Amino acid sequence: MNFLFDLPEGFDLVSDFLTLEEWLFVIVIPMAIVFGVTFYIGLERQNVGKAAGISAHVLVGLGALMISLVQRIMYYDQINAGLDPEGQRVIAQVVSGIGFIGAGVIMKDNKNIIHGITTAATLWFSALLGIVCGSGHLWEGAFFGLFVVIFITIRDLKRGLNPLRSNKNSIGARLNPNKKITVQVSEEEKWNLTQ
Repeated sequence: MNFLFDLPEGFDLVSDFLTLEEWLFVIVIPMAIVFGVTFYIGLERQNVGKAAGISAHVLVGLGALMISLVQRIMYYDQINAGLDPEGQRVIAQVVSGIGFIGAGVIMKDNKNIIHGITTAATLWFSALLGIVCGSGHLWEGAFFGLFVVIFITIRDLKRGLNPLRSNKNSIGARLNPNKKITVQVSEEEKWNLTQ
């Protein structure tokens, strides 16, 4: 196994890094929580017709999870090596960086109406959920994730929308090239259009 470096004889990279229980509670369960919640949030945003959908939410959540897992592992490695781990500020960069992604989905139209704040907030929540679960707070992450899923579901059902089905006004429905659109214009409107 001489890919990039030599491993000591008898060293198993997977089992010597984390035990099966650690793999389950440090990586697999947090990843499942983050993936499930961010997938649902992204599906709802996509079905409502917003710019950030499943891919954006899942990638933001899993990316933040990965960063917080790396910082957590680095922290324990530095403690075991007798170093001061106070110099780590990796997670703080996620919190500030997600602000730029969120700002990219907030737009102001020509009538000075601001759109995209809810989508920016759901992206921000996806990142924070990844940080919480990656930091080892599984119960808190599962609780807040479930709370947001229930909130979004109730909100959409009260609005008359099904968060699991595509809305007729969503981006996919509006951009369907096979759909024929007919517009009826009065004689007065035709005259105004030609001038």
